[in-house]
Amino acid sequence: MILPNALLLFISTGLVMGASIQQRTDSVEAAEPYDERTVIGYALDERDDAAAQEDFKTAVVRQHNEARAKYGAGKLTWSDALYADTQKWANQCKFQHSGGNYGENLAAGTGNFGFKNGLDSWMSEASKYDYNHPGFSSETGHFTQVVWKNTKQVACAVGDCKAGTIFDQASKYVVCRYSPPGNYQGQFPQNVGRPQ
Repeated sequence: MILPNALLLFISTGLVMGASIQQRTDSVEAAEPYDERTVIGYALDERDDAAAQEDFKTAVVRQHNEARAKYGAGKLTWSDALYADTQKWANQCKFQHSGGNYGENLAAGTGNFGFKNGLDSWMSEASKYDYNHPGFSSETGHFTQVVWKNTKQVACAVGDCKAGTIFDQASKYVVCRYSPPGNYQGQFPQNVGRPQ
């Protein structure tokens, strides 16, 4: 299924790029079964179920680490410090970067769009990365942030956005933050590994 509206935006080390995309949602399910709400994007602080909150955190870290392992990058851990403000930002439904001192990938879409859709779209940029000329590109900046070897922590949140905020219809807004940030010029060869 093609979603009519999906957006990506990323920032890291002061670089800001935006792009419109069409997002395929045929791979929403995760490799291991767990509450689907954690994939399609319910905001953590709007749920009282502590187990569901842990499921979301676990899914975010696991899915990032699975993607990173394919490029020789080490495992990330969840950061509660990053998360606190990440959820607040996602709930504001402003499709722009917060300007903090971390890497930040953004994605939004309608329908059942959620965290996994955002991560899949960021990783789909891998095919465009030029290992023969490593460096920043607006076409691959989300991907390079996800697999950046020097990044150690992640936190993601999903906001439920009303019609008229990001799109003309209700949408989900995915915000992932990374520390330390990636995408530093001159550091791509040692931080973006080839597929393994």
